Amino acid sequence: MPSPYVEIEVDGPFGPRTVKVTNPDKVYFAARGETKFDLVSYYVTVGDGVVRALFERPCTLKRHPDGAEGEAIYQKRVPEKRPEWVQSARVTFPSGRHADELCVTEPAAVAWAANLGTIDFHPWPSRRDDTEHPDELRIDLDPQPGTDFTDARDVAAEVQALLGELGYRGWPKTSGNRGLHIYVRIEPRWGFTQVRRAALAFAREVERRMPGRVTTAWWKEERGEKVFVDYNQNARDRTIASAYSVRAKPWAPVSAPLRWEEVAEAEPRDFTIATMPARFAALGDLHAGIDETHASLEPLLEMAERDDAAGLGEAPYPPNFPKMTGEPMRVQPSRARRPPPG
Repeated sequence: MPSPYVEIEVDGPFGPRTVKVTNPDKVYFAARGETKFDLVSYYVTVGDGVVRALFERPCTLKRHPDGAEGEAIYQKRVPEKRPEWVQSARVTFPSGRHADELCVTEPAAVAWAANLGTIDFHPWPSRRDDTEHPDELRIDLDPQPGTDFTDARDVAAEVQALLGELGYRGWPKTSGNRGLHIYVRIEPRWGFTQVRRAALAFAREVERRMPGRVTTAWWKEERGEKVFVDYNQNARDRTIASAYSVRAKPWAPVSAPLRWEEVAEAEPRDFTIATMPARFAALGDLHAGIDETHASLEPLLEMAERDDAAGLGEAPYPPNFPKMTGEPMRVQPSRARRPPPG
């Protein structure tokens, strides 16, 4: 027998679209029994916000056809068989290969992808018209074992202070898991290498201001019980879950935009597909003004120059990258210290 389905009408800037939701009653989130239809409905409800977060950005799909606890499929290439209104954007990977990824321009495209089992949406920090020059600096606060979200909130306060000194405006959100993300809109004048260099300089300054609580150590064995500021999230083809993205956890958490005054008391489990629609209806999109100003990276690049002069230099890239200019040896420190065999 054919699979059951329902059709929904999704409004958008180009008029209503019909989106088919197959197997709508399939449970995707075990904790409260929320279904695939609940997931699609959530994305339609917060459509304005999630489209703003994804708009014109190449997007990797993190699909879970068997629900949040099933196998994850990271899909970088948008399916060729798709509605004509589902658009794409071409990107180039560190290997030099390229792919056409999903490029969201309207809420129906998000609903369509959710029907494919997409729970998490991972957009690039650049837009389709110029994928080589990001317009978004991403500050990722990642609590390491022995620390938690409370520690990330404390670090976020220092991040906010530093952003203010630089004349930047940061837009915070929960990661949907244990950490926090802060976005800064930047002028799309610099390539990925320079944006990552600026992010590393910012992370090192936060580390200097919070010694013993913050780390920029790439190797996990060197981080300790600290909050890792993951500068490599700004490298080419590294992506993080967007604002309003659901995360693949049994309780269906959401990466929730916050007001700065909320950060000190925020709790990630308060933001789920069950609670976010009412919050969105009451507050609207808290990131609605994010595109109004774009900052210069020059202050951070000057900071990077000072770090270089002080001998800090480059930091390791992720393992899938070719060896980068000035990068230290990409070997785990404990392995590098071992004596040669024999």
